Amino acid sequence: MIKSHPDNQPLAERMRPKTLEEYVGQQHILGEGKQLRAAIEQDRLHSMLFWGPPGTGKTTLARLIAHYSGAEFITMSAVLSGVKDIRAAVKLAKENHALDGRNTVLFVDEVHRFNKSQQDAFLPHVEDGTFSFIGATTENPSFELNNALLSRVRTYVLRALTVDDIKLILQSAINDRERGLGKLKLEIDKEALGFLAKAADGDARRGLNWLEIAADLASDNDNKITLATIEEIASEGVRRFDKGGDLFYEQISALHKCVRGTNPDAALYWFCRMIDGGCDPIYIARRVVRMASEDIGNADPRGLSLAMDAWQTYERLGSPEGELAIAQALVYLASAPKSNAVYMAYNQAMRDAKESGSLDVPMHLRNAPTSFMKDMDYGKDYRYAHQEEGAYAAGETYFPEEMGERVYYEPVARGLELKIGEKLAHLREQDRLARKNSK
Repeated sequence: MIKSHPDNQPLAERMRPKTLEEYVGQQHILGEGKQLRAAIEQDRLHSMLFWGPPGTGKTTLARLIAHYSGAEFITMSAVLSGVKDIRAAVKLAKENHALDGRNTVLFVDEVHRFNKSQQDAFLPHVEDGTFSFIGATTENPSFELNNALLSRVRTYVLRALTVDDIKLILQSAINDRERGLGKLKLEIDKEALGFLAKAADGDARRGLNWLEIAADLASDNDNKITLATIEEIASEGVRRFDKGGDLFYEQISALHKCVRGTNPDAALYWFCRMIDGGCDPIYIARRVVRMASEDIGNADPRGLSLAMDAWQTYERLGSPEGELAIAQALVYLASAPKSNAVYMAYNQAMRDAKESGSLDVPMHLRNAPTSFMKDMDYGKDYRYAHQEEGAYAAGETYFPEEMGERVYYEPVARGLELKIGEKLAHLREQDRLARKNSK
């Protein structure tokens, strides 16, 4: 079998670090004295999970751990593999141990893609030490991995690489004559290097791939990589955004909290981040309607109407005109007086509805469209509010008798709810006096 020449491998693969000293980033777990660094140096191999964005070095770190421990490294992707491949890895690990007592590291990329039964297949072999399991995921493991597997591994969170980290990696690739582009004697503008590092958006693999393309184009420009070249290559790049994964929910959470926190500027920023990353504006429009009900409520009821209008505007106009309408609604809601009184009242009422069971509707609240029902006292003693003073039947009861009267809705002293609260307080006082006088 003919092996590919190293130069035919992608630059990102050739520049994969071979030692901890070459590894860039993740100092919170790999710095001197940190937990994982100590475990590697002291050869305390254990099963673990790496959770972090793409291009942060999860696969590389797994390879380094196997290298430092002298273990056999077996790798599989959950996208392409199944239980059959897991069995084959188990067999190989047992053979390694039987032959020379050698340990095995089984690395599973995109482990969250395995279903429950596939994840369960690892458990007995992790427990009996057949291999040390290292999984990699870009998704929140608490949502995507079985509790049984999570309890048997130690989770390490890998962070997106900084712009300075990416610069260091790119410059190393430009200078390295053995594995990198050093033989080409490339020149790169300082501005171009900075732009490329920033455009990589924390993903070293993306940055190296773009650098390799730029190097090919530089041969037509006296081996110089200019800012214009990098801008052209990176023009189609989008920010990290996974349209449904953990990062998706982090960003929509940030957007919602900015509106709730009355910060229209930050709300616009996160809205634009999500749009720039490819989020469906309709999804955001639906969430804006939720924000209007949950966090503004009756403090400014116009917020809900504006949110619905923005949604409808986007459906009619599409992009980019419709996105401006959503932005307008977000700014309005973020600037509006806030109240979660209806949201809290709804939750309390729902809790009572679920816990109280099927209590009967009080007789006086039942409709009596037939004489038979009237004879059974349906609607008896009901007080028609419009015939009462101020159109309010003071002292009337509306809850099931077993529950007694409840108060769920407590308006805040902001916006329109200030007036609503004053009115309700006045009516509740009338109820109190009426019930006192009826005794």
